[in-house]
Amino acid sequence: MRQRLKRQRGIALIIVLWTTVLLTVIAGGFAFSMRNEALATQNSVSVASARWLANGAVERTVYELATPRMVAQDAWQPDGLSHTWQEDGAQIEVVAVDEGAFIDINTGNDMLLKGLFMNVGGMDEAAAMYLIDSMANWRTDSVQKRLTGAQDGDYKKAGLPYLPANAPFGAVEEVGMVLGMTPDLYARVSPFLTVNSRQSGANPQTAPREVLLSFPNVTPAIVDDYLARRQDALMSHQPLPLFPGGGGGRSPAWRIQATVTMDDGTQFTRKAVIRRTGDPKRPFIALLWGEG
Repeated sequence: MRQRLKRQRGIALIIVLWTTVLLTVIAGGFAFSMRNEALATQNSVSVASARWLANGAVERTVYELATPRMVAQDAWQPDGLSHTWQEDGAQIEVVAVDEGAFIDINTGNDMLLKGLFMNVGGMDEAAAMYLIDSMANWRTDSVQKRLTGAQDGDYKKAGLPYLPANAPFGAVEEVGMVLGMTPDLYARVSPFLTVNSRQSGANPQTAPREVLLSFPNVTPAIVDDYLARRQDALMSHQPLPLFPGGGGGRSPAWRIQATVTMDDGTQFTRKAVIRRTGDPKRPFIALLWGEG
């Protein structure tokens, strides 16, 4: 009888121990789950805060660019210079440049496009001209098509499930569908293309080096010298020098990138293209509103 009692007590003790272990595991799992949910919630809140701060930074940039200033040092310009400030514990950085700094694939002249495809894309002249003509055939109707370049039959022969749109490019991404544009070439040249400047030339006062190299009759030495003089003028708030290769003026559209870094390391980037309309009732429109 006494041995049976001891055995029962031992079994009860084992049950208690296993129950304690089980409850500990359950409690630990619950605590871990709660911690993960709390972190996820905190991260969602942080991302949302960064997003709204970035949106506000774009709006402030538009205000600053559109507001004349009596003192040149106080005026923001779409010149590619960075503007930074702190807000609600977050670090905000904004860069704005006018869309005229890039080559418009609807209205840009052939010489600029050829220079970009050859100097940045690494194409030879014949391949570059074929692609330029293919782009022209894509964005124009059948009556105005060029004799060279890819046309409807070439897309069918290549087995592609689409034909040229016969309409202006709606976005830079669309040029990636043109026959002759490879993924590697697109990756190289697309950062320097636009559909928003609506100009035949590019503005050398804001254009990046790759676009400046696309101008006819310029060399890397000429471009680098100009970039150094342009940077000195920007930093000293002096008039910008003239580019030896000529070029166009500024576009009424601005390419704005606002990056917000929260104190917990969360980062969010808003990319926007804003165009001035000249209409006092609706002075600005967003041509692009994306996330980086």
